Amino acid sequence: MRFFLWFFAVIGVLAILIVSAGVYASIHFSSKKPEIADTTILRFDFERPQTEKASVGLADALLGDHKISFADTIETIRRAADDGRVRGLVARTGAVPLGLGQVQELRDAIAAFRAKGKFAYAYAETFGDLGGGTRAYYLSAAFDEIWLQPVGSVGLTGVGAELPFFKGTLDKLGVTAAFDRRAEYKSAETQMTETRLPDTDREAFTGLVKSVFDQTADGIAQDRKLAGADVRTLIDNGPYPGDEALSKHLIDHIGYADEAMDAARKKAGSGVKILTGPQYLDAIKVGAPTGDVIALLRAVGEIRSGRSPSGPAGDSDGVAADDLVKAIGDAARDSSVKAIVLRIDSPGGSAIASETIWRALKRAHDGGKPVMVSMGDTAASGGYYIAAPADKIVAEPGTLTGSIGVFSGKLVTTGLWDKIGVSWDEVSQGKNAGIDSMLHDYTPEQHARFEHSLDEVYRAFIAHVADGRKLDPAKVEAIAKGRVWTGAQGKENGLVDALGGLDVAVKLAKDAAHIAADQPVTLRAYPQPRSPIQQIMAGLSGEDDETGGSMVGVSLGRLAALAPLLRQLDVVSRAAGKTGGARATMQPVELTR
Repeated sequence: MRFFLWFFAVIGVLAILIVSAGVYASIHFSSKKPEIADTTILRFDFERPQTEKASVGLADALLGDHKISFADTIETIRRAADDGRVRGLVARTGAVPLGLGQVQELRDAIAAFRAKGKFAYAYAETFGDLGGGTRAYYLSAAFDEIWLQPVGSVGLTGVGAELPFFKGTLDKLGVTAAFDRRAEYKSAETQMTETRLPDTDREAFTGLVKSVFDQTADGIAQDRKLAGADVRTLIDNGPYPGDEALSKHLIDHIGYADEAMDAARKKAGSGVKILTGPQYLDAIKVGAPTGDVIALLRAVGEIRSGRSPSGPAGDSDGVAADDLVKAIGDAARDSSVKAIVLRIDSPGGSAIASETIWRALKRAHDGGKPVMVSMGDTAASGGYYIAAPADKIVAEPGTLTGSIGVFSGKLVTTGLWDKIGVSWDEVSQGKNAGIDSMLHDYTPEQHARFEHSLDEVYRAFIAHVADGRKLDPAKVEAIAKGRVWTGAQGKENGLVDALGGLDVAVKLAKDAAHIAADQPVTLRAYPQPRSPIQQIMAGLSGEDDETGGSMVGVSLGRLAALAPLLRQLDVVSRAAGKTGGARATMQPVELTR
């Protein structure tokens, strides 16, 4: 059987090498850089997915699904604002897959672009049809003109959060949720132990939704030159078909995408050339970077311990603590790096991994490197934990942050096994050997140890925030308790220093490093992004393997997920029925719309 496993592994790896080499070559060598005409309009499609990551992953490259870097989008708009050849931009904005923090950062970039005397047109086939278009419309309101396709509608309906509760399902299955939280606003745990929002959770979510709603309504009112009360009435009475949206000044034109583009050409003048945002950015990236270096690190996704899995189909999501710690250390030791900016877009994760990252960032800070944090859509719970040592924390008004708390526990499945006729037996040594077993609840002694562990993690979280924010621990405790705040609320209660995007964090980093405000800097990614070919070769050579061995075995697991034959052959190597132990987890619940 091992012969067949290795045979298919080698065939799979060779196939991936051949295909990826062709794809990589076609992407990077098949076309020359586009030229920027004296009269240029940029075209964007904000309905395409955008990633907070530094580079396109291997899987995306092989499948031809090239996600756009959100940071590149912002840089493109800001560079174009200072380029006299660029007269304006046109963007598709009807169904944007962006979070509120990203939308606000993009709105700021559009506002800065328009402030340089350039025009910006938004067009959409529809904004959410009968609902769900509020966030996309909020983005579009930042443009000079909004074009809506005939038969489209403006789904301006408001902001809300819908949360599922699983206690009823667990009861039917005979499963008991043995969880606890620190403190009373940590809502993730109650989704398994309650059937509806407890009063504390409802209070927190009500405040959260109101903050987001007010930011959205006030932004639309300012952009569309409407009274705030009128916008709130419009939201209460939405959605609107195109003609009604036009009469209420929510849009400027009813027309198709080509008509919006024709209007932009007419506005720009003769000899217009259209470039996509990525084409323009590619064209202006000429020559070696100049200026002092600021390290840019990213913590995107769930926080976990260890390293990222590698191999031909690696490129996993999430924040691997060992990888980020190494990047922080490399940046801190590099004498050419004048400051560190950490971009966080994470709902949290493992408390242990968060502590590991916190220590590395604290050491960099204490070693004399200025450290700034830029928060994206979400930097809460473990995401805030790792931000605590920073000199300054920057967030958008709609960023979800805070959630200073922890929850943990286990699902007790004895009732489920009884229902389906499965019996278990066990042999162990040590009074608490089964403390993490899902076959039985905690004993009183085990529960006491469990509660003590939660207290210790929570106390450490409070202490780190108090130390980093230079706040009294009692004040931190008052605004902690697991409660999620928006960036605007965080600015008011001392969890955030400034409102804005990555550019604001970079400005603060320059100031802390004594770099003149008008002096150019190079943002250097740590770790340096690797090409698909480099990822494959690193995986095959064992460079990314903690044991130093070849990653073919890891690659096999991923190939098995795609090939039924390999899945069957590999089944003997996979353990079945393993139970997972409890771990301290720090994750908030996010808004659904």
